[in-house]
Amino acid sequence: MKKKLAVALSGGAVLVLALSGCSDNEDKFTVDDWAKKYCDAAKPQIEKQAAAEQLIRATATDGKPTAIQAADSKAFQELSDVNKALAVAFREAGDPPVDNGKQLVPAAAAELDANAASYLDLKKQIDALDTADQQEFADGLQPVADGLAKIEQNQSARNKLRSGETGQAMAKQTGCKPLAAKDPAAGAPASS
Repeated sequence: MKKKLAVALSGGAVLVLALSGCSDNEDKFTVDDWAKKYCDAAKPQIEKQAAAEQLIRATATDGKPTAIQAADSKAFQELSDVNKALAVAFREAGDPPVDNGKQLVPAAAAELDANAASYLDLKKQIDALDTADQQEFADGLQPVADGLAKIEQNQSARNKLRSGETGQAMAKQTGCKPLAAKDPAAGAPASS
């Protein structure tokens, strides 16, 4: 009786292992799945980021302090919102199934959160500039430009995420493809 019970239990265990093995293969979360989840959520943010950056470039050629201030203020707010949303998209995508995946996403999200706060600081700086005095306004733009450079350099965690398997998987996704930057002068008529 004990032998029959042992055989039945071991046969049942083999059946459970076989079934769970099949379901593991079917339900396995791949790095491509992770990239798709993130990139699908990131696509509208990448488009907003490109539009905000275009706004900054387009008004920088204008040279009027009030136009620059208004455009930069709006763009910095949008870039802050974009960085926050991208951080959320990383967190919601979860950890990629790669070595150090549990460290990559939180580090990239924290970096984006820091950039979002930095863009809000730049917005406050640009809003505080006096547009009545063009020289004073121009002088006040230098710290803003320095702040932008620091934000652009704050990408080490995202660079790690963009390398290796995760980077290859992200590169395959249309949602993560960079948008071509438009030349601000492209809309202006050509001078003869």
